[in-house]
Amino acid sequence: MRLSSSLGCLFMLAGIAGCQEKAAPIVAVGGPTVVAASVIDQGRYVMAIGSCNNCHTPGFAQSDGDVPETERLTGNPVGYGGPWGVTYAPNLRMTVATMPEDEFVTMLATRKASPPMPWASVRAMSESDKRAVYRYIKSLGPGGTAMPAALPPGVKATTPVENMMPVMPDA
Repeated sequence: MRLSSSLGCLFMLAGIAGCQEKAAPIVAVGGPTVVAASVIDQGRYVMAIGSCNNCHTPGFAQSDGDVPETERLTGNPVGYGGPWGVTYAPNLRMTVATMPEDEFVTMLATRKASPPMPWASVRAMSESDKRAVYRYIKSLGPGGTAMPAALPPGVKATTPVENMMPVMPDA
């Protein structure tokens, strides 16, 4: 009896999964997803290939990734300046500490904000990968402090800023 019930549930779930794959909004939003040993490993991998630590972890890019995982994703007080003003990579660990998973996933699916954050690429991630990113960041626990707020064009930063202004080559 248990075997037939289990098989029935398995076939029912397979049918549901098949229906979801055919639903236009899920295919458009869902897309391919990373497969890993655990959801934490999935999130860690997505963050690695997305180069998230390059901006959200101080010293990560400069050290070729030689920053302990316990210190990652705490934000970066070095701003990114361009025609949009100055933006800062926020402390993602603080973000997930105060934001429910569904709200975080919705933010990743809908947000449009200033560079250099590649929001178009983030919005293209599957929902599964967005949830894995949330759970991975959450697994790191609290750490770091809040980063400065973005500045509009013309407002001088009080922190170091990487200049991302286009420069014309000499003629």
